[in-house]
Amino acid sequence: MSKGRAIRRIVVLYDNIEDLISENDRRCDGDGDDNATPEQDRLQVRYIALNNALPWFHRRATDLEYEEYIHMLKKIRQGADSARGDDTSKLKGLVSEWVNRELKPDPPLDREDKHCHGFVSDACGRLLCPTEMDWNNPNVRAGIRDRTDGHIVTEMSWPSFLYLGYTADANNLEEGLFKSKLLIQAYKAIFTSPSSAKEVAGDGDGANIIEHNKRAKKDMFGKKVKTHVAQIINMQKVTPRSIAYVSCQLQFALSSVTSWRSIDGDFDYVQFWNNVVDFFEKAPGRVARCNVDRLLVWWTRYVIYHVKTSSTKLCLPYNI
Repeated sequence: MSKGRAIRRIVVLYDNIEDLISENDRRCDGDGDDNATPEQDRLQVRYIALNNALPWFHRRATDLEYEEYIHMLKKIRQGADSARGDDTSKLKGLVSEWVNRELKPDPPLDREDKHCHGFVSDACGRLLCPTEMDWNNPNVRAGIRDRTDGHIVTEMSWPSFLYLGYTADANNLEEGLFKSKLLIQAYKAIFTSPSSAKEVAGDGDGANIIEHNKRAKKDMFGKKVKTHVAQIINMQKVTPRSIAYVSCQLQFALSSVTSWRSIDGDFDYVQFWNNVVDFFEKAPGRVARCNVDRLLVWWTRYVIYHVKTSSTKLCLPYNI
């Protein structure tokens, strides 16, 4: 079951593993990809990502008897969904704490009760508000809450919580995108540790994280024990799919929805995940490709390697 825990985090958030396998089998049977639909192409890319995450999967699936194969898929699926649930539970309280500390809503967000999150809350509403709308405008707030024409919030707009300072530049909507403190805190809480997320919040001097890594537990043979998710899944760099995963988890944590679903009112989580992945993996043109590559390098340096190497307070640079 533990083998599947990486799938929702770095492969695909919702698709069944069987659908990925079926598409790969279809192509292997000679149907090819000349007439493939965009969704079939997506499934094939996800199958490749699955094999990158679980290098043993294809060989093992080929060698097993049918009943063993079905049992393996069941365990992998359970591990994948269990990890997503664990991350959701972890962020439920943490995100409330972070928002309360940074935005100081009155009344503060309840760690346990999400019914007063979402657009009911001014703080959550500001963070969930699409960048092209002005949450500070009372008419906009009322329109979003009442879902009036022109104020419908969908997955086709970037929410403010993705931006540095939670504010977008109307003349350059990519400036500061995917660099918000809240997003990086959530990413660290899932992939490194809640304590490293605390350092992003500026609540420590960084020394406790570095010392923790230096004094990583030793097993009886003196080997270093892997201590967090990024190490366990051998994650050497931040990936587009992991950012998409955390973006969806954060959207859910800020919302008033209490259980996972693919669609929340007018907001489609599947398409939102696709939009984030496509921003990185389907950047249009050389300049856009260079920009997203630099952004991913920035993420890797300040989320993965900064935790390993820095001995000072973790500060987020405002420019790539």
